[in-house]
Amino acid sequence: MKRVPRSWLPFLGMALAAGSLGLLAGFAVPLLGTLAAAGLVLYFIGALIAHLRVGSRHLVGWAVFFVTVVTTLTVNLTYHW
Repeated sequence: MKRVPRSWLPFLGMALAAGSLGLLAGFAVPLLGTLAAAGLVLYFIGALIAHLRVGSRHLVGWAVFFVTVVTTLTVNLTYHW
């Protein structure tokens, strides 16, 4: 649907899962949480590019997740630095 090769889907899923687990691990290791949040921001920027490339304007779901991850990164950086 977004013209992403099917062969990429397992890797994108693993990247998303690793980022989510990294956020949880960030409670124990703050640097890991910061890196995971930054990685998820990049992941969702890539998702936005994929949506816009095919002309999709259904971005509400993307926006919710992106705002959540950016907020997580901002709070993490503000609290730990």
